[in-house]
Amino acid sequence: MSSSAVDAEALDLVCQLDNVQGMVDALSAVRWKRNQDAVIELSEHGVVFIVEETGCLQAKVYLQRELFTRYEYSAQGRPRLGVSLGLFVDCLNTFSVPGHSSFIEIRYPGPDMQLLLKSVDSLDACIYAEIKTRIPDSISWDYNFEPAGSTPLTFTVKSAALKEAIDDLEWPGSSIQIKLQPVPPAVTFRGEGHGDLQIDLMYYVNTDLLVAFHCDRQVSYWYKYKFLRSTTSNIPNSVIKDNRGSKLTIGRGGMLKVQHLVSVARSSTLYPHIDSAGYKQPSRIAYIEFFVKPEEDEDAVND
Repeated sequence: MSSSAVDAEALDLVCQLDNVQGMVDALSAVRWKRNQDAVIELSEHGVVFIVEETGCLQAKVYLQRELFTRYEYSAQGRPRLGVSLGLFVDCLNTFSVPGHSSFIEIRYPGPDMQLLLKSVDSLDACIYAEIKTRIPDSISWDYNFEPAGSTPLTFTVKSAALKEAIDDLEWPGSSIQIKLQPVPPAVTFRGEGHGDLQIDLMYYVNTDLLVAFHCDRQVSYWYKYKFLRSTTSNIPNSVIKDNRGSKLTIGRGGMLKVQHLVSVARSSTLYPHIDSAGYKQPSRIAYIEFFVKPEEDEDAVND
């Protein structure tokens, strides 16, 4: 059955995007293993992809309705559906043409509750795909991130430097300590295990790397390396190339939030501006958030 045969009035969502590669980049950033499922949440505000592992790591990709050239939403409430993230990304890749901002339409649900995808910008041919969905597993934790105090414990670091630091910390061992201190203002990444490695980012000294820093007391938490690495292992090349920053925030109980910005704008319409942290933000971006639970550490230095 062609997608045109589906009654538009019976659809929960009809949306169009003019840069498939941007969507591929955003979703690939949270694809940390081959076989990975995702929960898609639809709403009048946009589409959210949620992936998680063992209740210790969760990632969300926010595609706000403003990113789409067309966004028609008629569902009641916020329907959730489960898909294979790898299959969805691989399917999107078939619509992406190097050097060309491919235009795609997504509809849901199809006659058998599928996601329906088709190209809409080609005069020569039309690519059409159907992706089966399922009733999603319940999200094991939907954490309401809370600040650790009246002053946010947060810093912004260039994404390339963050990825390089975390990659370097693979050698020492399985746990990584992140420490923030106000005097002198600095962030320390430290790994212990087979060896000992420490990476210090000093604010005011490394302002080309550590572009923003807010901390009013010393805090220190340990995180599993494999979960921490998942937050940076698939940062899109476009983020590195554009020299953007990633924001890290430590919340109540040591919950770590890592935020990246991925452009979904067509290259011809990409007009970045400089934000208060001193790095470029494109006008049309997908927000990516990772939440990493800390390890229990009785020796951590915290309030």
